[in-house]
Order: sequence, then C-alpha cells, then structure tokens
Amino acid sequence: MVLETPMLRRHPVLLSFAILLLLPAAVPFLSAQPNHTKTIWNYDGGLLMMTDGSLPSGPCFRLTGRATAPDYFENLKREDSNLGTLIHRGHDIVTEFPEKLHVSFLMYDLPCEYQIQQAGTRVYLTSALVSKLRLSFYWKRGLKMRPAAGVVPARFETRRVTPYASELADKLPEKLEWLFEFDVPSAGVPVTDSLVVVLRTPDGHIAARAAARM
Repeated sequence: MVLETPMLRRHPVLLSFAILLLLPAAVPFLSAQPNHTKTIWNYDGGLLMMTDGSLPSGPCFRLTGRATAPDYFENLKREDSNLGTLIHRGHDIVTEFPEKLHVSFLMYDLPCEYQIQQAGTRVYLTSALVSKLRLSFYWKRGLKMRPAAGVVPARFETRRVTPYASELADKLPEKLEWLFEFDVPSAGVPVTDSLVVVLRTPDGHIAARAAARM
C-alpha cells in the first residue's frame, strides 16, 4: 500500500506534462478545420426565371417566368455547405422533379439601352413581332441540353398596358404585355438538371434565354 501512493500522485503530473507536449501540435490542426458554413434557399412558390431580350429589328423586352407544381415546392429547400448540396422537404430528401411543371411567362416591352441615350429612337414590341417568335424548352445537364418532350401550351393572352398618365392614353404609343403558360412533363428528371427556355426569331436568332434551376 505504501508503494501505490507515490504512483497515484505521480500519474497526474506525467499526464499533464504529456498534454503540454501535444498541445502545440494540436492547435494548428484544430485551426485548419474548415468552417461548416451553410446557405439555405427556399423554393416556396416555385422556381423563378428572368432575362432581358431583344430582336434584330430593335425592340427590347423583359421575360419573367415561374415554374410551379401543386404542393411540390411547399417547404422545399436547398442547403449548400462545405459538405455538398442537399435538396429536401423537411426530413425527406428530394432527388427528382414532379410529374409535371406548370411554366408561366410574362413578356413586356422595355427600352433598349441605346434608345434610352438617344431620344426619339424608341421602337416598341408589337403583337405582329411576338406572334413570329418561337419558344423552345430544354433540359440542361452540365453542358449538354436535350429537348423537353411533350410540352403542351396551356394559355396565351395579350393585355394592353394602361399608361400612368391616363389622360394622354390616346396620344401615346400602344404598349402591350403578353402572358403565356405551358405544361412541361418532368417525371424522372433529376433536380440537378435545369429547365432552359429559348426564344428565337423565325431565322433562328436567339432573342432571349432563361433558366429555372434548383
């Protein structure tokens, strides 16, 4: 019993000395650990799209869109961190789009940059010009794009935009906006793919391009 007492007293001293020797090497290791930062995106309401476009003849426009699906985007989130990307709804991991996306667009006239600088050069978008445009849908994965099959037009509407100075409505050029909607089959499409919309003129010139992505 007498021999055990010095051993019990000496053990904490040796242990503390070992920790002091290891501490300088441990501190740099701990400092080198990456910060697990996290960015969260909320997709309630669907995926948004917006782009500005122009026609060779001069009119410029803005195209704003949204891709929705009943209940699919409710509480859907994307989390980006040092560990990767995760798309989930609550505790459920989401890997594919729903069976169908409803895509709606609003297109309206917008002055071109050079028209803002040069007074009297404004060219307006007309129904005749819009009726000649061609809209195409693609699924994009990496750098590759494939046509989206089975797209069905759901609605097309032309609206007249009332000017702020309503008393001058008869003296101002007519301004219009266009609403069009489509149903895009998306069953089995990974959420890592992007839905790309391309607006072209009859001769194949790209007037606008927008993408809906997670």
